[in-house]
Amino acid sequence: MAKESMKAREVKRQKLVDKYAEKRKALKEAGDYAGLQKLPLNSSPVRLHNRCKLTGRPKGYIRQFGISRVKFREMANQGLIPGVKKSSW
Repeated sequence: MAKESMKAREVKRQKLVDKYAEKRKALKEAGDYAGLQKLPLNSSPVRLHNRCKLTGRPKGYIRQFGISRVKFREMANQGLIPGVKKSSW
């Protein structure tokens, strides 16, 4: 499990990205890179980190499902993910 503070930090970054998305787009189209540098650093979408929706684990993230590989494996073994067969785990 990820720390609650780490999860909260990611939520805060996502809010900043959403808040400044239009402004970033306008500044990029205008070529105003000095204006871009004045925006908060965490408002850049590059600073976001994918985390498992269930556990908050940052590594081994599977984008298609939005969960980590560990949780994916557990759920597949329990039969919660349709169409997944156990092959050579």
